[in-house]
Amino acid sequence: MPMTVVIVAILAFYVAFNLGANDVANAMGTSVGSKAVTLKQAIIIAGVLEFTGAVLFGHDVSETLATKVAHPSLFAATPQLLVTGMITVLISCGVWLQIATAKGLPVSSSHAVVGAIAGFSAVAMGIGAIDWPSIGLITIGWILTPIISGSIAALFYSQIKHWILNQPNQLTQLREWIPWLSIALLAVFGVIVLPSLTQPLTNFLIEKVGIDIPAYDIPLFTGALAAVGLTLISWRQLEQEAGKTRSREQRGEEFTPCPLPPDPFPLSTPVERLFGRFQLLSACFVAFAHGSNDVGNAIAPLAAIVYINTTGNVPINGIDIPLWILVVGGAGIVTGLAIWGKNVIATIGENIIALQPSSGFCAELATATTILLASRLGLPVSTSHALVGGVVGIGLVQSLNSIKFQTLQGIAAAWLITVPLSAILSASIFSIARIFWH
Repeated sequence: MPMTVVIVAILAFYVAFNLGANDVANAMGTSVGSKAVTLKQAIIIAGVLEFTGAVLFGHDVSETLATKVAHPSLFAATPQLLVTGMITVLISCGVWLQIATAKGLPVSSSHAVVGAIAGFSAVAMGIGAIDWPSIGLITIGWILTPIISGSIAALFYSQIKHWILNQPNQLTQLREWIPWLSIALLAVFGVIVLPSLTQPLTNFLIEKVGIDIPAYDIPLFTGALAAVGLTLISWRQLEQEAGKTRSREQRGEEFTPCPLPPDPFPLSTPVERLFGRFQLLSACFVAFAHGSNDVGNAIAPLAAIVYINTTGNVPINGIDIPLWILVVGGAGIVTGLAIWGKNVIATIGENIIALQPSSGFCAELATATTILLASRLGLPVSTSHALVGGVVGIGLVQSLNSIKFQTLQGIAAAWLITVPLSAILSASIFSIARIFWH
């Protein structure tokens, strides 16, 4: 059995590798596409934050997924059957994510896991073993996520376009809008990240110091302080940019773009350079949140198998995730991102529409808002779906002709077949494995 755990750990790393190569484009694709950061910088930043998020906060989602979609109680008498099933989940998810990444298609790893679990459960215990309400919610999520995210992105971007980008005095307008942009950014991402980050401090104040503080007081205070700080820093940076522009004009020099990055178009104005900083900050939050959420897709089957190996029982009411399992998942994500992440990043950032930092920032803000709303409503949604919807929403505001529909057709096809293909692949592999197991 220990050898089984080693093999499964390698498979979990393989799934995390492909997940990192595919899903991390959600965090960094638009920043690379808009030239706010280079591909190398994006990989380093995302790697650090994805790993940190996975190790520090990846246990909750992993615990949920280990007992989701199929009804674990049906396997109580045959835990070895569940072990075989979870191994097939890892193989089928890893294979599908690898195929999608090779094609540069952003797909949902959550949907792949759900489809794979449903596939082997149907073969093992019959159709009744599948949690059909969960499958129904995922289908709703398919339809609603890109629509909601696209609508929010279009709303954000149309306002920025009208009040800042289309105004003759862009710098003055941006100065007035910086506090509101700071609040919007830190409110959306703060609600996702800050409660988890500040929870240990809240617990310490309540349990050790005896201060009975409401759960959201520290996140709210931290977010407000960060918004004020971001506003002041951004105002100072804007003044510096404005000063450089005035100096060039006084010397009669033709305005030239910042030498970094090499593509002069997106960052050729002080306004876009400042938006580039906002966008990079938003990408950092998304990377951290993604690592803490999606690592469960890779390591939940491993966690379930380790639990069965340790206790001899099937996990029914939740499980503790050992730290080494979280490290395996985090390391896999970072390795996959570093070696193979550029394919999907190119699709998200460059092959749907041409992005600038201002539009990329709106797409990421819309993605985070959509994921947050869905979490509050209890809908299982895909970050990939949300971000693609957000990018398309920007394209609709810019011009219908700016959208590369051929790219979207490939992405939509990959979305549609993810659950059924994962289910069929998992069911087939499980059927073969069960023959050898018997």
